[in-house]
Amino acid sequence: MERHPIGNHGTAPSEGAPGRAARPPVAITTAAAARRYVRSFVGERWRSSAGPPTEESMIDLILVVSELVTNAVRHGGGLAGFDVALTSDGVRLDVRDHSTALPVGMHGPGVLPRAHEGRGYGWPLINKLSREVDVHRAASGGKTISVLVPLT
Repeated sequence: MERHPIGNHGTAPSEGAPGRAARPPVAITTAAAARRYVRSFVGERWRSSAGPPTEESMIDLILVVSELVTNAVRHGGGLAGFDVALTSDGVRLDVRDHSTALPVGMHGPGVLPRAHEGRGYGWPLINKLSREVDVHRAASGGKTISVLVPLT
């Protein structure tokens, strides 16, 4: 798995760092910046015998990126980190925030809630569009939400 952390303060590592993205620093402080970065990253680096990702799978990926970052900003006390990695199946995203509160209604991958509970659709969509969803609280505070979004 090729990992490309964007750093603890929302910036991409500089060129030349071993095992890291070869690009100048990119500020990742908003969902829009995260979407642009991930779309570019996948476009430049995705290699599969099945060919490029379908437009539908890219839309799903960008929607998950947007919802994860928006949730970190709105509900998690701000974005603390954003990592992107390619796997043979798709894209792994790790989004860190400053809150230890777990997302409300952790339904499980592929499951949508039976009824809207007035809290929005972001978290259920993340679960529906991601193959794996893990939430880990950090001992030092905050949490990381890790997802695998398939591109095949």
